[in-house]
Amino acid sequence: MDEETKNFFNELANVSKEVNKEAEAELVKAGPAVLEEQKVETEVSDDNEAAEFVDEGDGQLAIDVHQTPNEIVIESAIAGVNPEDLDISITSESVTIRGRREREKKVREEDYFYQECYWGKFSRSVILPQEIDPEKTQASIKNGVLTIRLPKLNRQKSRKLKVKFD
Repeated sequence: MDEETKNFFNELANVSKEVNKEAEAELVKAGPAVLEEQKVETEVSDDNEAAEFVDEGDGQLAIDVHQTPNEIVIESAIAGVNPEDLDISITSESVTIRGRREREKKVREEDYFYQECYWGKFSRSVILPQEIDPEKTQASIKNGVLTIRLPKLNRQKSRKLKVKFD
């Protein structure tokens, strides 16, 4: 690569870094929930291994997703959310969690020293890495942690059919 082309790309990379720093500074001013949402969307778009969808105006729910030999497990800290305020939609390929966390008392904006907790509507959709059985899923809340257990479908298992005589 000639020197002129190399300089062009170096200059382009530095401009890109400056723009990213300016954008991140604006996000910090907007609040931690927005910054975290932007970081997650950037990580996901960089990976192209998973798809995340967030409704405009909703906060994004933080989740952990792991697997056991027989199931996929989703966990999320949702302290302060009533089970009646949760809506969980499950297909064989994805899970969407929507809800609302309400404050019990109002605090004036000028009385805050820090405000990092998210209050209001939230949602999170996840494309699952493996097909699951939506009919056999279970959800529970214990100590403020939502746990969703999604049994994996094993299409390779053989099944015996008995033939009926009519």
